[in-house]
Amino acid sequence: MKEAQLIPNERIIQSIFVIRGQKVMFDKDLAILYGVKTKVLNQAVKRNLSRFSKDFMFQLTIKESENLKSQFMTSSFGHGGKRKASSVFTEQGILMLSSILKSERAIQVNIQIVRTFIKLREMLSSHKDVREKIEAMEKKYDQHFKVVFDTLKQLLTEEEKPKRKIGFSQK
Repeated sequence: MKEAQLIPNERIIQSIFVIRGQKVMFDKDLAILYGVKTKVLNQAVKRNLSRFSKDFMFQLTIKESENLKSQFMTSSFGHGGKRKASSVFTEQGILMLSSILKSERAIQVNIQIVRTFIKLREMLSSHKDVREKIEAMEKKYDQHFKVVFDTLKQLLTEEEKPKRKIGFSQK
């Protein structure tokens, strides 16, 4: 029997960002998913700070906040004039949240978030497996298939192109 989802997986995936090389979710986004105010979530974390080491949760620097705000071009991303930087939680930090947020909704949402992280990891793993198989085949076959292999490699390689800044620049 398939369990009913409280939140579409796409909504969770859209709330996952890579910051400092880690997949994280913002305190504000987690609070919305859990159905609590951001202040309530942060107070619960503050009361249980010993559970959240640096690899579970960290605060963004002012520069990181400004960079994210400029990338998304929305004033709401800056959290409406918040006085302190946003906290972000890694997958392990999100797991730890389940031990301090005890509502039934928080428990169910946490389960769903963890499953989404697992699916993302599986997708990345299968992507790597396909690339390795193509490389093995490339070594095995001669130059006749070089064009095919080069094309497949290009399709599997994720290029990070520098994001173009939006707006006017002063020269």
